[in-house]
Order: sequence, then structure tokens, then C-alpha cells
Amino acid sequence: MKKTFTFILFSIACVLLFSANVQAQCAMCSINAEQGVKNGNTVSAGLNTGVLYLLAIPYLMAMIVGVVWYKKFRKKNVELNMKKEPFHLN
Repeated sequence: MKKTFTFILFSIACVLLFSANVQAQCAMCSINAEQGVKNGNTVSAGLNTGVLYLLAIPYLMAMIVGVVWYKKFRKKNVELNMKKEPFHLN
């Protein structure tokens, strides 16, 4: 368990530390944003942030489902007085 936790923590740290700074816009969105900024439009300034926000939502939902699944179906040791041995669920 400790090795798995260490591996997951190390993987997350590597992804966060060594990730490239990218702009998540399609060609049409980037052209509209550039033209809007050149013409003085301040509405298109947050377009990249909005695209990144919409990109992050499915990953957060998958992570929440994974955590709930792990918490619900992990093995638990339960002792019963039927015998002098622990009873394992799952």
C-alpha cells in the first residue's frame, strides 16, 4: 500500500512539475480572440480560461467517481464472534 501511494504521489508531482504551458484553443477561437483583443474587445480576454475550465470538468468528474468507487468497494476486515478468525468482506 505504501509503494502504491508513493508511486501515485510521485506520478502526480511529475505531471504537475514537468507539464508544458499550452494554450487550449482551436484555430477559429484563437483567431476570434486575437481579432477581438486588437480591436479593444475585453470580452474575449477570458476565452482561454473558459476553454481550460470546460476541459477540466470531465477529468474532475472521473476522479470523483474513482474516489467514491474506491471508498465503497475497498476491502474491510470485520471480526465476528462466530469463530476466532477475522471475516473478510469482498
